[in-house]
Amino acid sequence: MSDTYVTLHGWVGSEVTFRDPNGISVVNLRVASTPRLKKDGKWVDGETTWYSVTAWRSLADNVRGSVKKGDAVIVHGRLRTEVWTREDGQPSSTLQIEASLVGHDLTRGTSIFLRTPKPERADTDVEQEVDQMIREVPDDLGPVDSWGNPREDQSSVEEPAA
Repeated sequence: MSDTYVTLHGWVGSEVTFRDPNGISVVNLRVASTPRLKKDGKWVDGETTWYSVTAWRSLADNVRGSVKKGDAVIVHGRLRTEVWTREDGQPSSTLQIEASLVGHDLTRGTSIFLRTPKPERADTDVEQEVDQMIREVPDDLGPVDSWGNPREDQSSVEEPAA
């Protein structure tokens, strides 16, 4: 079976959660992506899709030091859908990306690159902790507009003039 790789741009909607179980760095964050669609001659925000993003080792270290809630990012990695049962017994699913690349979206702002030395890490299985991190979804995640601002209603918004 082949893996599915995706590249998306969106807005970081949660604080970056960092852990270092057994000496292996791992971060988890939520990224919202909202498409702009033209309907009836007007630009409107489409439905917001939330992704749980996990990054490992040196990428995790660099994401922790570079990315924060509200940043515009581009993420590339392996896409998976995790289906699980919540504590209340309801089925739920999460779109999960195991990131191989994460960077700031420079169409939305500027960034400064600083090269970091590669730390040495030991390989250890920490899948259970990652599963727990992925399922910890903040209560305040909702739809966002194409600029990453929270939306209170689902009404149409015209595209700003260039």
